[in-house]
Amino acid sequence: MTEVINPHGEKPGDVLEAAGLPTGSGVVEAFHDPRLSNEDLAPLKKQTWSAYNFFAFWMSDVHSVGGYVTAGSLFALGLASWQVLVSLLVGITIVYFLCNLVAKPSQQSGVPYPVISRTVFGVLGANIPAIIRGLIAVAWYGIQTYLASAALVVVALKLWPDLAGIADADTVGFAGLSLLGWIAFLILWVAQAFVFWRGMESIRKFIDFCGPAVYVVMIILAIYLVSQAGWENIDLNLGSVKFQGWDAVPVMLGAIALVVSYFSGPMLNFGDFSRYGKSFKAVKRGNLLGLPLNFLVFSLLVVICASATVPVFGTLITDPIETVARIDNVYAIILGALTFAIATVGINIVANFVSPAFDFSNVAPQKISWRMGGMIAAVGSVLITPWNLYSSPEIIHYTLDTLGAFIGPLFGVLICDFYIVRKQTVYVDDLYTMSEKGRYWYKKGFNPNAVIATAVGAVLAASTVFIPVLQGAASYAWFIGCGIGLAVYWLAEKISPQAARSMQAAEEHETASVIQ
Repeated sequence: MTEVINPHGEKPGDVLEAAGLPTGSGVVEAFHDPRLSNEDLAPLKKQTWSAYNFFAFWMSDVHSVGGYVTAGSLFALGLASWQVLVSLLVGITIVYFLCNLVAKPSQQSGVPYPVISRTVFGVLGANIPAIIRGLIAVAWYGIQTYLASAALVVVALKLWPDLAGIADADTVGFAGLSLLGWIAFLILWVAQAFVFWRGMESIRKFIDFCGPAVYVVMIILAIYLVSQAGWENIDLNLGSVKFQGWDAVPVMLGAIALVVSYFSGPMLNFGDFSRYGKSFKAVKRGNLLGLPLNFLVFSLLVVICASATVPVFGTLITDPIETVARIDNVYAIILGALTFAIATVGINIVANFVSPAFDFSNVAPQKISWRMGGMIAAVGSVLITPWNLYSSPEIIHYTLDTLGAFIGPLFGVLICDFYIVRKQTVYVDDLYTMSEKGRYWYKKGFNPNAVIATAVGAVLAASTVFIPVLQGAASYAWFIGCGIGLAVYWLAEKISPQAARSMQAAEEHETASVIQ
């Protein structure tokens, strides 16, 4: 059982109201070191999210263009449809349990991911996982914004065909993107910033709408395509079945690994959201509805829609925007494209905007607020010209695998420390002190065991991506990094127990203070 200890006698969800703080924000206490705390990083005074809010969170995360394409692509691996569904279900169930593991410490203490990381990396060392996760999110924030903007371009060209003249990047473009593409990208860029700027409550309301809205459109799209194709003409095996019996097992394992890697980003920093949960029970219930159950239903809708494109359009289409664009009805195109664009904005905000906002704020709390951290991510997402990254499948492949290689060790080290080393105990006040007697000070604010374990796990996992002879294992980079990071940290704590020493030093200091 998790134990959240606050010597000042206050629980994170029951702290007294503080004048001037927006509803739902954290409360900065007098003993908080300003180098480690601000209103966004401090423990929450109110935790209001219900199971439905987490269900909607995962719907927004799953129901996107990227989620549609990823699920659809698995059905074309040469596996039978039932084998793909088993792989999807196993993969998403793994994600469900892992999310519950990483959610618990943040929900119980009311603090975001970069702050809870101080328990294992140290009060200053936590900037290492924060910066790694933040930079990865910046890249994907740009890519997802670009994907959503592509839907706006489809709508614009259907409504105003004359705009085709400014839709060619070669003739009217800048930095690899057409003028129309820039307009659509900036419209969504501003829209996302507006939702984000209004705070977590507005984000909660937005994602509560996004997930269900896509389900409505997906069901309508499926009914339309099936009615056009005829159910008897639909083959749920999107490609020829190439693997039978035991030969299918390695392919299924690869599909399972891909599902886990796809969710590895939001899974790592899920504490940024679980901290808002009314209870850990509400978080788990929302995760159950939003992950295994929701993902399975969404995958079934994806394969029905994708398989129906073959008899209806004469070719297999796994991109929902392209599918909608082929429909001979302007209103249907507008409704479908805008819905998928909004859904992609939803996943972008929850997965790639909120997390770097907390991460960058953690680096310099008094100079970088949560809002400013998010805007740093937004500006960075433009500077990397994400459409150029997305234009190369090889770069996307390396990005996904490298992301898993770095995120895996961070996850493994955090889980090992919280559940195995510290037995689910968090001393909240020590998360915000620069005192050398603090439980999370370690050595000059850094836990060398956590840094070493992360580095070893990341290097060995990344080697499967960049060393040709090892690339056959690249799909499992997250699992390799997570396993190695966890094992190395556990072994390091056995050999040189930094956590135990810091705890002992803090307790001796507290005892001495009481005696005096």
